[in-house]
Amino acid sequence: MKPMLVIMAAGMGSRFGGLKQMTPVDGAGQVILDYSVYDALQAGFEKVVCVIKKEIEADFRQAVGDRIGKRCDLRYAFQDLRDLPAGRTAPPERVKPWGTGHAVYAARDLIDRPFAVINADDFYGRGAFMALARFLAENADEHTHALVTYDLKNTLTENGTVARGVCTADAAGYLTTVTELTAIQGPPESPSYTLDGGASWTPLAPDTPVSLNTWGFHQGFLNAIGRELERFMAEDMPKNPAKAEFFLPSVVNACLAAGTDRVKVVPTDEVWHGVTYRDDLPALQQALGAMRSAGRYPERLWA
Repeated sequence: MKPMLVIMAAGMGSRFGGLKQMTPVDGAGQVILDYSVYDALQAGFEKVVCVIKKEIEADFRQAVGDRIGKRCDLRYAFQDLRDLPAGRTAPPERVKPWGTGHAVYAARDLIDRPFAVINADDFYGRGAFMALARFLAENADEHTHALVTYDLKNTLTENGTVARGVCTADAAGYLTTVTELTAIQGPPESPSYTLDGGASWTPLAPDTPVSLNTWGFHQGFLNAIGRELERFMAEDMPKNPAKAEFFLPSVVNACLAAGTDRVKVVPTDEVWHGVTYRDDLPALQQALGAMRSAGRYPERLWA
């Protein structure tokens, strides 16, 4: 059975200033998600689930879903603040989505095989999808998963800070921890991060392995997500009801700490391109143009 791809596309895009998932990145009106699905299908993925907010469904289908759906088995899952474990309710002041862990939880009824998870607004490179497809076909079981990591220097933007999961691995190449850092800045040769709003900065090595939420899971991992979401709602959410987030790496860390699961780290030398900020668009467009000129992509992906 070929693996499936889960795309998290429900984010608000606050730093970008709009719904960046649907912003065209080339002259044909295609978006980053077009390129990700194209690469995934080339790598051997078969089924795609887009996790979106119900209120953008019509616009999302018109902007990207309808054309992709003609070339693959495309389904939709809707991330809803009220979609919580039995007995749990969202606090009245909550507006912000619950986070990446909850996005995958929203797709639970559509996931029936090993699956990869990516963000809708990041360009990962075909090598990442090929590595995940190979791993999911050969190695994944209920307690063995994969994470594609990038060198930090290949994931930065000139236009502000980025959030990345800093990874550590053991001697056998299995993940030990993922630490979410929400404010990392360049330049690529000397990146640094802050934990205090910019009052102080701590350097990071340029080749620090980082996660861009490029995961490969067995479908059995959904059980762990459900358990951790229940714990999050009981213990973490009450501390900050309006803003607490349920991160997918937090579920992974919990499983690693419990000794129940392991995650193979799969490094890649691909270069990330994305639109964290609106000023990132020109660099992304230039990079994609160069790839099309080199024959990596056709002008119209779905022609």
